[in-house]
Amino acid sequence: MGVVDTAETPGFITTTLDKLLRWGRSRSMWPCQAGLACCSLEMMTAGSARYDFDRFGIMFRSSPRQSDVLIVPGPITRKMEPVYTRVYNQMAEPRWVIAMGSCAISGGAFADSYNVLRGADTIFPVDVYVPGCPPRPEALFYGCLRLQEKIASTSFIGSDREAIYVPPDLPPEWPEAITDPPKTCLEPEGEDDDS
Repeated sequence: MGVVDTAETPGFITTTLDKLLRWGRSRSMWPCQAGLACCSLEMMTAGSARYDFDRFGIMFRSSPRQSDVLIVPGPITRKMEPVYTRVYNQMAEPRWVIAMGSCAISGGAFADSYNVLRGADTIFPVDVYVPGCPPRPEALFYGCLRLQEKIASTSFIGSDREAIYVPPDLPPEWPEAITDPPKTCLEPEGEDDDS
């Protein structure tokens, strides 16, 4: 990987290795199992025996550290925004995002709500949009095949794809709980060690 990432001018070895990496990455996409709402049922159906995602090399992983594709199936609420940001940040580079359904694309029917984001692209970059409410498993298949084409056509020589880090926004009560050490029952409150 280091030879391909640091290459300034592509040569025979680096272009052949880059072509092999693009072929391998496009044929072995591992989406993260992160369901939000009704679109997640269609996403689960796409992985069932009737549609069988596995025949295309698309296998769901339950850990974000083992996955390279994040499928956002449904609306992202403000409460779930730090969770999805953390899942996205834990995924390894290169990583891709599929926005599945009208809620993940633009907020859908909840676009004017106070607690729903207006699309997944407000917190991380989206590569493929799959429209529908909810989209059928065939539509998700089509979106994954378009993503495979995009991965196969993206060169990784000279680090073409920038590493994107989205710092997580923690709720205001979390930093206090993290920075303050927990009190033990052996330390009495209100007593000083001035004696």
